[in-house]
Amino acid sequence: MVDKQPRISFSKQEAYRMVNSKFPPITLFDDVISAEDFETAYALQALTNPRILNALGDLTLIPTEEIPFGITGVNYATAPFTHVNPDGSRFSDGSFGILYLADTTATAIAETRYHQEKYFRNVEGLHYDTVDMRCLKFTFSAELIDATSIDTIHAPDDYTTSRIFGAQVKKSGEAGLQYRSVRNEASICWGLMSPSFVESAVQTRHFEFVFDGESISKVRELKYTMSS
Repeated sequence: MVDKQPRISFSKQEAYRMVNSKFPPITLFDDVISAEDFETAYALQALTNPRILNALGDLTLIPTEEIPFGITGVNYATAPFTHVNPDGSRFSDGSFGILYLADTTATAIAETRYHQEKYFRNVEGLHYDTVDMRCLKFTFSAELIDATSIDTIHAPDDYTTSRIFGAQVKKSGEAGLQYRSVRNEASICWGLMSPSFVESAVQTRHFEFVFDGESISKVRELKYTMSS
């Protein structure tokens, strides 16, 4: 199925992603500029600050040479590949990570809102809650599989076919894929199979998702002011 799909090239494409603000960025990735420097820094931290190793995630899930050391926001680019949801995602069975990106902030919110709402609904007795999310703007360059025409991988909740397709993309060594947003009509999302295609990742805005016991009824932007 993968071989039959067209490819589409991107150069310095801007994309967006929402992440939970409770997870702080890991500075160790930012503090080094090469894989060799990282190995040294990692060994030192293992001796002096073992707690940070948990924050880095499972580094065996990604080759060190794929980490784009030296770019702005390398930690944001790498985290999805070292902190993999064991329950899986649309294109992964949970055995490997994927960097999911959206074409606009609105699409990133819609995608994240759906999954966060599903999580809240599964918490027994939860009548109200909020979660702060930070919006990240990515820039990437890659040739991706254009999978927008494959209807079966765009099922709203059944990921059976899409995970098979995602495994094929991963096994083939392709950079990733372009697909239609299922949560925001007429919008586009991307799934990168490696952080190596990311050229920058910067924080832009903050949002608060408000759960009223049934749904996320409000998404409001948080404005922060500098104190004197």
